[in-house]
Amino acid sequence: MPLFSFRRLSSVAWVFMAAALAACGSLGTSGDKVASAITPYKIDIVQGNVVTREQLAVLRVGMPRAIAQDVLGTPLLTSVFHADRWDYVFTLKRQGSEPQARKVAVFFANDVISRIEADELPSETEFVSTLKGGAIKGPIPSLTASEEALKKFPAPKRAEAPEPATTPDGAAKVYPPLEPGGL
Repeated sequence: MPLFSFRRLSSVAWVFMAAALAACGSLGTSGDKVASAITPYKIDIVQGNVVTREQLAVLRVGMPRAIAQDVLGTPLLTSVFHADRWDYVFTLKRQGSEPQARKVAVFFANDVISRIEADELPSETEFVSTLKGGAIKGPIPSLTASEEALKKFPAPKRAEAPEPATTPDGAAKVYPPLEPGGL
């Protein structure tokens, strides 16, 4: 009789599988605690066009399409099938906070704004405050240098003026003006 038979090997495999499944079931609460304590870093994802309350306040019904684009920028979505509609979509996903999504749709008739549909938009200061990271720790470094600190560095070398361009016979070269009507 061989030392390892197929029956013995299969029964040992069943015992190991049962032990592994039992171990997985017992890790439920403690495993969840460990997984929630250790989370990978996720970068902030900013996508789309930011449209602020101030930008939206500039737009008016009857405003030409070109001026609307100057105010809002190039639309994120334009469609061949909906040429008279521009969509500005913005999303911000940050770790530890709910994703933000804002939409603005500008509708045109005869190349002028006919109506505007928009979500509740933040002001510029509100939007900038959402982008700021953690507070700066410690004192803010001074960006000016004292006279003593500047003496540690050598003085910059002054560039010499180039010699005027001359022809082989020594006469000064005369160039045509860069713009019409010059001279």
